[in-house]
Amino acid sequence: MRRLEGLAKLTGAERFIDDEPFEGLWGMTVRSPFPRGRVRELRFSDSIDWSEFTVVTHEDIPGANAVYLMELDQPVLAGEYVRHVHEAVALVAHPSRAMAREAIAGIEIIVDPDEPVYDYRVTPDQSQVQYGEDNILKRLLIDKGDVEAALAQADHIVEGVYETGAQEHVYLENQGMIARVEDGVVVVRGSMQCPYYVVNALKHALGRAEHEVRVIQAPTGGGFGGKEDYPSIIALHTALLTLKAGGAPVKMIYDRSEDMAATTKRHPSRVRHRTGLDAEGRLVAQHIEVVMDGGAYVTLSPVVLSRGIIHAAGPYACDNVRIEGRAVLTNAVPFGAFRGFGAPQTHFANERHMDVVAKQIGMDPVELRRVNLIREGQTTATGQVITGGADRVGLMDRALELAQFNEKRREHDSFNVANQYLRRGVGLATFHHGAGFTGSGEVYLASRLLVEGLEDGRVEVLTASTEMGQGMLTIFTDIASQALGLEPGDIVLRDPDTSRAPNSGPTVASRTAMVVGRLVEKACEAMRARLGVDKHTRGEELKRAIVEWRRQHPDERLVGESQYEQPPNVNWDDETYQGDAYATFSWGAYVAEVEVDLRTFNTRVLDFVAVQEVGRVLNETLARGQVQGGVVQGIGWALLEEMRTRDGAMINNQLTNYIIPTSDDVPSIRVEFQEEPYEFGGGGAKGLGELPMDGPAPAIANAVAAALNVDPKVIPLTSERLMELMETVATS
Repeated sequence: MRRLEGLAKLTGAERFIDDEPFEGLWGMTVRSPFPRGRVRELRFSDSIDWSEFTVVTHEDIPGANAVYLMELDQPVLAGEYVRHVHEAVALVAHPSRAMAREAIAGIEIIVDPDEPVYDYRVTPDQSQVQYGEDNILKRLLIDKGDVEAALAQADHIVEGVYETGAQEHVYLENQGMIARVEDGVVVVRGSMQCPYYVVNALKHALGRAEHEVRVIQAPTGGGFGGKEDYPSIIALHTALLTLKAGGAPVKMIYDRSEDMAATTKRHPSRVRHRTGLDAEGRLVAQHIEVVMDGGAYVTLSPVVLSRGIIHAAGPYACDNVRIEGRAVLTNAVPFGAFRGFGAPQTHFANERHMDVVAKQIGMDPVELRRVNLIREGQTTATGQVITGGADRVGLMDRALELAQFNEKRREHDSFNVANQYLRRGVGLATFHHGAGFTGSGEVYLASRLLVEGLEDGRVEVLTASTEMGQGMLTIFTDIASQALGLEPGDIVLRDPDTSRAPNSGPTVASRTAMVVGRLVEKACEAMRARLGVDKHTRGEELKRAIVEWRRQHPDERLVGESQYEQPPNVNWDDETYQGDAYATFSWGAYVAEVEVDLRTFNTRVLDFVAVQEVGRVLNETLARGQVQGGVVQGIGWALLEEMRTRDGAMINNQLTNYIIPTSDDVPSIRVEFQEEPYEFGGGGAKGLGELPMDGPAPAIANAVAAALNVDPKVIPLTSERLMELMETVATS
């Protein structure tokens, strides 16, 4: 079916939150210029008539001064203490946006500074400790077998340390929110991924019951995780301003520089590998240490670290695995959710390390993977038995075939000898990604969804899942129309509104099509049962049955409801981190071909092949776009997107000096799917959205290593960093 979300965006008819007609107050944020310290006072300039403004500080918060998330450590507005540059301290609103902007410049924050900590890799001094005893926000451990005994028996031991940098989301639409009070209810509408996250935040900080807050998602121009937790903050700020202003509407729209400076980024990471292998190149032991920079507050670091360590051992079989994970506090802007959610960091380290291992033991990197890729019936690092029929070796072989991997390696040998300045190489990465929430997360969410038969015979899907460019409207419409035999035009989906739609969980973690799509199917079945018709009643016959039922029951709603039920034989222990980390995995094999110019040290990706198994492909156009988009983001993270900081804050927070890929940087991205329908996924689908972020960076780094005979262990591999690496090799 055609993409339902596309036409309005293509024609410019889509109204994002900043496009909506608005009469009210413009909100602005007063932010800390200090990375750490005690707030002594706020000084208001005498040159401004403050009676014209609405001003909010922490003293105006009616409930708890904490953003409701995993922990309650992050204040809505810093009162006595600041932990990072750009932390929100006060809010200002005025009918003129220009006057509001002028006003925030007229408020001076006086801070008695304390010693900040910036490097997550260094043990802090006692004076720098701000969380627990050691600034460790979260510790996690996976332990399988006896790693030390296996290493003692190994024929080869290979070590390596790998680092990844932060990454800005660069969603097309900046963060934005409008709040107002209607009949005593605080109503917030804006750009977001997770409406019920915002509901919980409003209830907690405003001291209100759930029926006293209402959250509506506006059309959202991209998220990638950047609109998972952060919209709760800007929603709280607009809500506090509207309450202080007597219920008058308040609008807050960040400009690009503020958005880049103040919002979350991908967690930087350092991953240390110590790997044991037997004489045939089989993995016998993996000891992995994962450290992530969490920034100033906990936010989502525990679950990012969790997914990171679960994927750290890669898609390989190994009987002895120990993975130690830490997320560490620094006085940086908090890091948060980003497509892949920790797995790209650890997959980069593991896949780069596999090539390092292959070189050190004298084995072809393809054959090393072929020997070790997990087979049906073998277990992951958490002890999860792999089933489902996906052919991981077949995926790899197909990617190699499409990329002409061996032919290109031979061509590159000749090209690199003959060319004075240019070098070419080709690299491989094989990887996996867990679909849905980790472990018992989906059970804890207990997601619900409704479908409702309308008076004219159409069917409305009521869900809190959000459309943000990934194609949710199309997929859910297709699933419902297939389940009921209706035309796509007979299925209705409106902007998620928490006054009407139940909590079907956040739009994250590659769960929308698989988990919530399955709820759509089950809710359709439940509505049939309520109607009293069987599965053979479809199409126009079903519409007539709906119309007749509504005529006979004018005061009742014709609703079918579903709630998440965990697939059978899924068992997970949150304490030991053992068992089935995910109900299922998606699998991929990516190949990148690069060319490096030794005059500029610029790396150009010439060709890219992406082969993946993601269950049944529900809409190939959308699925292909998801893969290609993920690859482009991966190219940026691997080669270009370096976040520069001072005092823990981003200083290249403009798109003139934070470099993202343009169309000129993007090669042909050839996408192929292998399908193994998943019984418990909507339409047979598994998760797709995050998988394409995991493979590009290691494939590209491995290609650069092949081209230059160097060992890149840090990304982004910018021209400057590559030049330094080459100079190090030349002098060693």
